[in-house]
Amino acid sequence: MYGGWMATAIVFICLTPIVAFLGYFITKKLIEKQLKENPPISEAQIRAMFQSMGRKPSEAQIRNVMQSMKNAKRRDKYSKRK
Repeated sequence: MYGGWMATAIVFICLTPIVAFLGYFITKKLIEKQLKENPPISEAQIRAMFQSMGRKPSEAQIRNVMQSMKNAKRRDKYSKRK
């Protein structure tokens, strides 16, 4: 009488954490991919920031700012692991 219902409940209880675990990591990877493809700040935004401060940035300055932001992101990523 309770056999089918109990089996369904056991399967549900066992699969719920597995699905949640996989969903978390799949979502994390998708978000990381989106952030890599579409960084939160672009070169155009850096140019606008420099111009709002009354400066005309060179390409070397813009590349330097972008590289320093990437390096800071890497440092933050590795510091969170420890």
